[in-house]
Amino acid sequence: MPDDFDAFLRQRITASDAFVGGDYGPLGAISTDRPPATIFGPQGDCVQGPEAVNAANRGAAGRFGPGSTNRFETVHSAADGNLAYWVGVQRSVVNVRGMDDPVPMNLRVTEIYRREEGAWKLVHRHADRLAE
Repeated sequence: MPDDFDAFLRQRITASDAFVGGDYGPLGAISTDRPPATIFGPQGDCVQGPEAVNAANRGAAGRFGPGSTNRFETVHSAADGNLAYWVGVQRSVVNVRGMDDPVPMNLRVTEIYRREEGAWKLVHRHADRLAE
């Protein structure tokens, strides 16, 4: 796996940490603004197109508050030329605005990335609840 993709995955985790704390900015910085872009979300939805995907992510981040915790458990990942992927489990405990108690959120995740102008960009995320 190229060294730059390893570095990017560390940046991806930092963006996810910010996201579950209510900050969309770092995720927005690594998300594509070019089609195609998709999300298959934990509620079973399918969001298509970079504008809709980025708006959905911005809205979702806004529902979370500071103090959330987050970690990625990588099952496998690889990069080759202009495409890369990460597959694993995301374990978070999120503070949801308007709720008194933190909410555990364990997700099975597959993400696909595309190199755009020399930088890796998130183009697809499939996340659903992990069976406990």
